[in-house]
Amino acid sequence: MGKLDLTKPEYFYNRELSWLKFNLRVLKEAMVKETPLLERLKFIAISASNLDEFFMVRVASLWSNFDSGVEKRDASGMSVHEQLVAISQAAHEQVRTQTKSLIALMAEMDAVKLHFRRVKDLSELGKDWLEEYYREVVFPVLTPMAVDASRPFPFLANKTLNLAVELIKADGEHSMGLIQVPSVLDRIVEVEPEGKRTFVFLEDIIASHCHDLFKGCHILDMVSFRVTRDSDLDLEEDDSVDLMKEVEESLRKRKRGAAVRLEIFKTNNNRIKRFLEENLDVTEMEVYEINGPLDPTCFFKFIGMKGMWPWLYEPFVPQRPLELPDDSDLFAAIRANDILLHHPYESFDPVVKLVSDAADDPQVLAIKQTLYRVSGNSPIVAALARAAENGKQVTVLVELKARFDEENNILWARRLEKAGCHVIYGLVGLKTHAKIILIVRKEDNGIKRYLHLGTGNYNDSTAKLYTDLGLMTANDEFGSDASAFFNLLSGYSEPPIWNKLVMAPLGLREKIYALIDNEIAMVRSGREGHIIAKMNSLIDQPVIQKLYEASAAGVHIDLIVRGICGLRTGIEGISDNITVRSIVGRQLEHSRIFWFANGGEEQLYLSSADWMPRNLNDRVELFFPVETEEHIRRIKALLDLYLRDNVGAHMMQSNGSYRRVRNKLEPVSAQSTLYEMAQLAVTADKLPMEKRLQPVFSRR
Repeated sequence: MGKLDLTKPEYFYNRELSWLKFNLRVLKEAMVKETPLLERLKFIAISASNLDEFFMVRVASLWSNFDSGVEKRDASGMSVHEQLVAISQAAHEQVRTQTKSLIALMAEMDAVKLHFRRVKDLSELGKDWLEEYYREVVFPVLTPMAVDASRPFPFLANKTLNLAVELIKADGEHSMGLIQVPSVLDRIVEVEPEGKRTFVFLEDIIASHCHDLFKGCHILDMVSFRVTRDSDLDLEEDDSVDLMKEVEESLRKRKRGAAVRLEIFKTNNNRIKRFLEENLDVTEMEVYEINGPLDPTCFFKFIGMKGMWPWLYEPFVPQRPLELPDDSDLFAAIRANDILLHHPYESFDPVVKLVSDAADDPQVLAIKQTLYRVSGNSPIVAALARAAENGKQVTVLVELKARFDEENNILWARRLEKAGCHVIYGLVGLKTHAKIILIVRKEDNGIKRYLHLGTGNYNDSTAKLYTDLGLMTANDEFGSDASAFFNLLSGYSEPPIWNKLVMAPLGLREKIYALIDNEIAMVRSGREGHIIAKMNSLIDQPVIQKLYEASAAGVHIDLIVRGICGLRTGIEGISDNITVRSIVGRQLEHSRIFWFANGGEEQLYLSSADWMPRNLNDRVELFFPVETEEHIRRIKALLDLYLRDNVGAHMMQSNGSYRRVRNKLEPVSAQSTLYEMAQLAVTADKLPMEKRLQPVFSRR
């Protein structure tokens, strides 16, 4: 048989369309009746927030390429313009589904006495209360803006909600006006005197007083609308002397990016639509008419209002980690054994404690850490600052280019510098996405290095929402690699010969190829080849081709890819040994796990990196082995559980669509099971993970 041609466009799925399918899976969680009502509403808010970022970054980038005349086609053979047209069609359909789902949920909310009403439908008592609320709270921050020859169309900030007003002035001239709905006020207002929980939207309160804002004018019509702008940073890193100043300048430019989407309440008023399209310079494919509330992200705050607990999940408290049964000396525990942490089922507190203890330990000489995204009041940053103030050598790589966290990271970088830390502002041309802490400690028998390596950010807030794995180790070979890694980031060191760690962009791609090639060699030698890989996204074309090569050779490949997947399953002779499933649930699946059968001598790696070009080519990432047998068994049991999930799992079909996994077996939810096991582990004997999960596995 001749060599397979693995470059055919029909073997690949477009990145942006794959992302839209992922967001549709998120949105469809709002329709799962078994999920608590307001948790379902949360999925609508999440899908809306996701779409905002998608337009601000991905669609904006495509429009920039189109305007620049970029001709290059993607792996699936689509031109830039073809992608924009296909995205518009899919996104319009998704927005219609989102609106339909939201209206259905609001009807369900009404049935449980959470009422959304128009101002005109309130009782007189309610209207009187709102009148005072408008006068005292809303009116003082409103600014009605006329648009005419002397007052041009104003700049409207990204993601702001506005009202377009068509009016006739006192002199009989036809005109337009604008009112920005103040983002400093709550979008959803509870009308307290109604005697039952009743809510109105802020824009409806403003609209009902529009005549007062344009006194002397006759109001013909009012339509709410929202603008999404290009928010991708445009950095000239190669010519930059000061990276922080360059990022700050780009952040200022971001606020005035071109409009890439106009959302408008569905109206037959073509004059207002044309007025907005012309002044915002958007094409018809960028206009989204919505027959329902605009910007469902407002429901994030609504869900958090007082008294909403009956329609939400019971709060889950992350449990004490299995391998750290008490608050004894953390350094002694790590010296004794490697420690595996599984968040959010197990608490993130040990990671915070590791840095905090190191900050105060007189034997600790140095702390080195990467920071990509941290919480708004980060205890880890506070501990690093305290360590520097205590005289320790503290080196922190703060990634200033972490998208939409740039301003937050600039603030943290300055605070750390002020405390005496040596702060590195990322590297030119690369984002540092690796998750690593290195602590250097002087002990009786010499210098000892302690590490934490993880798949997720050092963010104590998202650690309660994202599933991630972390490894604490005092292994000398890991420690030597960690020192070399930080020296590479902070100085001009030549790339070292690694003992354990694999780094992108210096060798990770080649390591992935070698691991896949090894499974191919196993099959050719008569043994079984099997790969299980869990990640957020899979879009790197050469890696996909390597997976196709393995599948064609007979390697069985199970992929658990939460989001974007450019690989197609079910291609005869190419990908018929590959399965792809996506798990969407209460927690955001974020861990990257890579398991290789290796002829029975299993190899297992964790990583900060997805299999995307940006992770393998343009980011500093780490890929590290798990070597403790108990940890390998524990993580393999976790992967097996994901592969048996028939509640939150969606399986890719050969046409690129996804179908929710449903069968006649007893339901198995990986996330729910892991919650139950974490809670049981508090009182149960310390059984190995695969033993504790055995009752779930027996449901096959």
